[in-house]
Parts: sequence; C-alpha cells; structure tokens
Amino acid sequence: MGYFRELPNLLYPSFLPDKTSSLDFVEIKNVFRRAKLRDDLQNNFTVFEKYEIPMGLRPDTVAEELYGSDELDWVVLTVAGILNVRNEWPLSDRDIYDYSLDKYGESLNSVKFFETTEVKDTNGRMILPKGKVVDSNFTIPKPGEPTATLSPVVGISNYEYETRLNDEKRNIFVLREEYLQQFLNDMRELMTYDESSEFIDERTAQTENTNITLP
Repeated sequence: MGYFRELPNLLYPSFLPDKTSSLDFVEIKNVFRRAKLRDDLQNNFTVFEKYEIPMGLRPDTVAEELYGSDELDWVVLTVAGILNVRNEWPLSDRDIYDYSLDKYGESLNSVKFFETTEVKDTNGRMILPKGKVVDSNFTIPKPGEPTATLSPVVGISNYEYETRLNDEKRNIFVLREEYLQQFLNDMRELMTYDESSEFIDERTAQTENTNITLP
C-alpha cells in the first residue's frame, strides 16, 4: 500500500532486546498522521463523482482503473470515508453468501422483516411506495374496490437483507482525476513536520527518550 510510504518517520526509543545502549532509537512510520480532504474540496461536489464498485474489485484495482496506479488505493478509501476495509468494502456474491450462512445458519432464508410492495390506483397514481417496513398482516383498501382489502406485503429473508446492505456499500464517491495531484500535494504537505524540539527534518521527528527520562 503506497500510503505508508507517504507517512513521515518517527524516531522512537528502542525497546528491542538487541539494542546496544539507552540512546538507541528505531525509525517507525507515524501512523497518527492521517490523510484528509481539504475542507474547501470536501464541500465542493464538482470535485467528486459517483462510482459503483464492480463485483470483485478491490481498492487497489479501483485505483488502477481510475488513476492508473494500484498504489493509490488509499486515495479511493480516504475519499470514500472508509476506515475499515474489512467491514466497509463490498464482498463478492460468494463471500456475502458465505458470511450470511455463517451468521444465520439454518435461518439463512427465514424472514427477517416484512415490507410493502408498490401500489398504484387505477389512474397510475402512487398510493403506497415499496420498501416500507410493516407487520405481516398489513392491509390497505384495494384500489377501485373500496370494500375489498389488499395485502401488499412481501417477506425479506436474512440473506436478502445482508445482500442489500452489501450492495449499498458499492456506491461511493471518488475523486475526479483532474483533482488528484492537488489532493496528493495537500496530503504531502500535511505529512511534513514543522520545526519544534523534536524536529529532525521535514520527514523525520524524534520523540522523548523515555529510556533516560523515566525513573
């Protein structure tokens, strides 16, 4: 993942068993520095475009398709606001089936809840939209037959429910390619250190040596 190469370095006191003195430091990546969208870009919808993640694509393959480099997968995730890829990136059909089967077992196809189907009157006007969660015995007067009733209800199984949640994850916003370099420049500026007592250079800072200062 190219993102970690962008992170600045941090010199941290070594606690490794093979250190030679209390003055030894190890160089690590400062994971507390995080990339973010500039506020003026974040509120500018012309910078983004809607994108539906195709079946089976990973963040790196989406980055390759959009920006020509799989190492820019972190740009895709940052702009989409995805922190936990495991939970927030859509699964393949096979994986969502396996996940649902593991979660529900024999109740995989049991009804989780009931919802309405679409109902229109004889003139084609909407009376009842689909997708409203209702009780299983929900009824309405039948259009054109006031004395009759209609039960516009369908059961949604556990598997259908999980599939819907997974499909919702496919719709994200991505950064338009013409704004990519500006985003990278802003991010790299954010990843540099200002001069301070810990400052080594723009890409490296040193923490307090607790091997010496702690009692």
